[in-house]
Amino acid sequence: MLLLCGDPAGLQRQFQGEDLPLEQVRLRDYVSVDEIAPGWVCYYFGQRLEDFPYLGLLCDGAFPVHEGFVKRGGFEVAVSGKRHGIGSPREAAPYAERASGIRIVIAESFDPAYRACCHSLGLLTSTDLSLVDRIRGGEAIPMSAFTDGLDALTAEIIRQGGLFDFTRARRDGTAMIPVPSRGPAPMTYGEKILARAARNGAGRGLASVAPGDGILVKADWRFSHETVTPLAVAMLRKGLGEEVPMEDPGTILAFRDHLTFMGRFYTQDEGQPGLMEVARRIKKLQEEFCAANGIRLHGDVADGGCEGICHLLMAERYALPGQVIVGTDSHTSHSGALGALAFGVGAADIATAWVTGDVRVTVPPTVLVRLKGHLQPGVYAKDLVLHLLTLPFFRDGHVRGHIIEYAGEALGALQIDERATLTNMAADFGAFAGVMAPDEETVRYLAERRGARFALEPWMAGDPGAAYADHLEVDCGRVVPMLASPGFAGNGLPLDSLDRDVPVDIAYVGSCTGAKRADLQKVYDVVKWGLDRGLTVPLRVQFFIQLGSEDVRAHAESQGWLDAFEAAGARVLGPGCGACINAGPGVSTRAEQVTISAINRNNPGRSGPGQVWLASPATVAASALRGSICGFRALAGTP
Repeated sequence: MLLLCGDPAGLQRQFQGEDLPLEQVRLRDYVSVDEIAPGWVCYYFGQRLEDFPYLGLLCDGAFPVHEGFVKRGGFEVAVSGKRHGIGSPREAAPYAERASGIRIVIAESFDPAYRACCHSLGLLTSTDLSLVDRIRGGEAIPMSAFTDGLDALTAEIIRQGGLFDFTRARRDGTAMIPVPSRGPAPMTYGEKILARAARNGAGRGLASVAPGDGILVKADWRFSHETVTPLAVAMLRKGLGEEVPMEDPGTILAFRDHLTFMGRFYTQDEGQPGLMEVARRIKKLQEEFCAANGIRLHGDVADGGCEGICHLLMAERYALPGQVIVGTDSHTSHSGALGALAFGVGAADIATAWVTGDVRVTVPPTVLVRLKGHLQPGVYAKDLVLHLLTLPFFRDGHVRGHIIEYAGEALGALQIDERATLTNMAADFGAFAGVMAPDEETVRYLAERRGARFALEPWMAGDPGAAYADHLEVDCGRVVPMLASPGFAGNGLPLDSLDRDVPVDIAYVGSCTGAKRADLQKVYDVVKWGLDRGLTVPLRVQFFIQLGSEDVRAHAESQGWLDAFEAAGARVLGPGCGACINAGPGVSTRAEQVTISAINRNNPGRSGPGQVWLASPATVAASALRGSICGFRALAGTP
């Protein structure tokens, strides 16, 4: 048994064979997937992952876990504190745990996405810490200890040994597939999407669903990116065989966006020899898999970068209101801005979804966040998100594992690009998804970006009388420009409350959250103001602007933004995730470096070893011109 404690010496004692009493250990809270499996681990797949669990575990400023420690220690049970597995549905994390020999993870609480991945892999989980002494005492633990309180479908998947065993039994006709039986009832908008998409045994659609129901849901789109596709393929071949036909391959998409710049700008730990070769293998395997199965791959472009970050391309080209979209990334909920129910899944879920066309869902509760009033000039959606993350409603877990349904008059003044920042970062609240009912702005966006005529349908809104788990009203007029200090996106503070000068070494505008058209418009407004007054980026500051997609590039070129960015001293990069996942220019290389960034997360190590502050694209641009963290109003000398 491995107790994941905050004391590096305590971990070392366990690796040397000592059993520590639980009551004497300070368990680590908030062990993120980045700590269980750092980003570079995702470049590997298969059994090699057995050497990697917990390599990023930060304990009192140290990283005490080294390659192979867990496997060599013979550990079968891992014990953690609150919110084990926070972050994206990165199945490489629980997969690495399981491959190393871990069979059970016990924690005070789990991130819902991480726990769902465990269920898919057959990795047992429990929040009952009394199991520690019972297991150490040799007691036989019944399977019910790991299924009690779960919906019937999830419990059946666990009893079968995981999602692949369940899918085999389903194909053989031996799996129990429980179907909720409910009459018509008022539903939230997200529940209505799930009910319409549910497979009920004879076809599609249920009269109603309610939180806690376990259902199989037909997905309109299923997508994966290159750091997950190989693991999903390896799982698929091991779990269901080498030659398994894809269900409706025309609705499966693949993206190469995460590692596009890795070959030219890689700055990851040099202690990982051969990592570039692994990245090349990933690219080749993804290309071969897509070609063999008739899957559209959005890949590299000739003049640098890729076609686009998966989330931006899903919104720009594919997502429609009322659809169900699943992707191998927690920020899949980006498309919720268009009124789609979009959510992240792990490698096992996407692999089985390729074959079955559907995905299993435990219907989440819904919270209603009503955005009242209007944002002040110079305050943007990223500021609003960072503000929300500071509120007890979000910090205390009221939205964890829930659908966040946004409503209110403030939405009417926000373009889809800005709304997408809200739904995208629902993942950073620990939510299942973020969504908002479509309106005339949705219709306008679809016409502008795709030339599509879309008619809103009467069902596309929550029903009167629908039951919400909770609700919150936010006065958007009181929101101010925000920052998040290094370590966590929830470390929010008003920009004007920063009581010291913080020089910056790197300023980065990019990622799915910060590289949309609307984001670059705000950056241009700041840069153009500076250029008109002879201001350019100080030579000691590296200012990177990475485009979100080729569509964004074309628009930025047509508006003259790129010339202005370069004239100000910024380096413009082709589309890709880049610095957001520590695989491109804009990452730090030394712990003392300071970055101001428009990405969505600043977990330790996510964008290099330095200190990452989060802010809106406009604040990043102003900070780049000043050479220290500041907002546009401070730069312009206006109150």
